[in-house]
Amino acid sequence: MKRLSINAVHLACDGYAASAASLRRLSTTLTPRASLARNITVRGIFLSILLAVACLAQSAVLLDRVAVIVGNRVIKTSDVDLAIRAAAFLNGSALDLSLQAKKEAADRLVDQEIIRKAFESGDYSLPSSQEVDAFIRGVVKQRFRSDAEYAEALSRYGLTDSQMRTVLAWQLTVLRFIDERFRPGVFVSDQDVAEYYQQHKTELEGQNPGLSTLDELTPKIRETLEGERINQQFFSWLADQRKEQHIEYREGAFQS
Repeated sequence: MKRLSINAVHLACDGYAASAASLRRLSTTLTPRASLARNITVRGIFLSILLAVACLAQSAVLLDRVAVIVGNRVIKTSDVDLAIRAAAFLNGSALDLSLQAKKEAADRLVDQEIIRKAFESGDYSLPSSQEVDAFIRGVVKQRFRSDAEYAEALSRYGLTDSQMRTVLAWQLTVLRFIDERFRPGVFVSDQDVAEYYQQHKTELEGQNPGLSTLDELTPKIRETLEGERINQQFFSWLADQRKEQHIEYREGAFQS
């Protein structure tokens, strides 16, 4: 499978990131879909959370409430909390548990549930445990100098290693889904490549020292154009799917 690029999150993951060169609405950096770069960056396509978050308040009990209903699926307040923490952790940003941040995270999780439903109803392949482990090691190595630094960051954001492994494993699964679902419908002609080369020649040469001819830059150009078109198809599909879903936000659940 070719690498995809999602910006963490929107899978981040807009919070969803991807990577033929990187992860982007679902990145390895999770961010809003408007911030997606050329290459598929699904960030924060992209975050979907499978585990509940433990209560961090001292001597208090966290009541896990229904935040959003998507068809016959439920997104809980603990899912929203975990999505926010995981996105901030991966982006290295300050933890924001404001009402607006909760609503944005819930919106991303709606997308994740739509993706999950499509994945479960289709004949899509799961990444192997070896692929998941390699992906997680790469993310950790990219962001942290040591296991101790990684563990300290997890603690600072109120996360566990198990939770982050679940988040990243799902992110990789989403990337696999996007690649298998949308790449077959994408075609980039030699003319498309040549036109892009002429329009972006100076930029391409600056980004790729030592490469200047059309033949030398064709693989990178083709990858970029494929990423853009997969991205377009994916978000068009997602918008259509949203219109077909019964989505109910429980406003009271976001106030706590």
